[in-house]
Amino acid sequence: MSLKNLNVVSFESRLSKTMGDLIKLNGGNPILAPAMKEVPLENNPAAFDFAEKVLKGDFDMAIFLTGVGTKALMAAIETRFRREDILNAFRKIEIVVRGPKPTRVLNEWNVPIHVSAPEPNTWREILNALDANREKYPVKNRHVALQEYGVPNPELVEGLRERGAQVTTVPVYRWALPDDTKPLKEAIQMLCAGKADVVIFTTAVQIHHALQVAAEMNKVDSLKKAFSKTVIASVGPDCSQALRSYGIAVDIEPQHPKMGPLVTETAQKAHTILLSKRSKEST
Repeated sequence: MSLKNLNVVSFESRLSKTMGDLIKLNGGNPILAPAMKEVPLENNPAAFDFAEKVLKGDFDMAIFLTGVGTKALMAAIETRFRREDILNAFRKIEIVVRGPKPTRVLNEWNVPIHVSAPEPNTWREILNALDANREKYPVKNRHVALQEYGVPNPELVEGLRERGAQVTTVPVYRWALPDDTKPLKEAIQMLCAGKADVVIFTTAVQIHHALQVAAEMNKVDSLKKAFSKTVIASVGPDCSQALRSYGIAVDIEPQHPKMGPLVTETAQKAHTILLSKRSKEST
C-alpha cells in the first residue's frame, strides 16, 4: 500500500521539507503547514540559576530531555560562564537522558551518561529507568535538575517528587506560532472542507497550535469533526496522549517513534483506515 491519491497534512516545522519528501516518496500529496517555531529564552534566568547551582555542586542529578534543548541550554549558559567549567561540573553529577539526541550531544562533550530511557523515550520510560537503577542512582532526598523542552512536563516532575526528589525545572526554549500562519490556516480550511485525507502529527505542540489558530478562525468544532473523518497518525505516546486529551482518536502510532517509521506505517494502513471511516460515515 502507499499514500497514492491521498492529500496528507503535516504540521512539522523544523523538518518540514524532509517530511514532505517522505510523503512524496510514499506516493502522497504533501500539504505542509508548519505549526510552530522554537523561540530561545534569550534572557533566561532559570538557565543562569541552574549554571550557578551546578558550579556550586548543588545538584546530584540532571535529566536532559532533548538534544536541541541541551545545546540551547549550553548556548545560554555560555553567555555568562565558561563552557569547560560547566562541563566539568556535569561530569561530577549523575546524568540521565531521555533518548538518542541528548545522548549524542553529551557524548560529543565527553560527559558520562548514567541512566538512559529506552524507546519510546517518554517520561514514563525515564521514571521506569530510574526505578530500575534506584539502588545505584537513587532520586530520593536528592536535588534533580530537569531540562524542559518547550512545554512543561508535569507528569515527570510529579513522578520525581513522588519518589522523594527535590526538582528544579530549567526551561530552555518555548514554542510560538510561526511568523507566517497562512499555510496553517489554509490547511485548516482544507481539512474543514473535507479535502484532506491524512494528518500527521510529530509533536504535541502542533495540536495545541492547530486548535489555537482554528479558534481564531471560529473553526474548532469543524476541525475536530474533520479529524474524525481523516486518518490521524501520531509519532509516539506523548503526542498521542495530547491528541486524545482533545478528544481526537489516534489511528496510527508507529512502534518506533521516529518520522521515517511514522510515514511508512501510515502509507501501509491509511487507505484501509480511510475506507473504514468513510464507509461508516455514509451508513
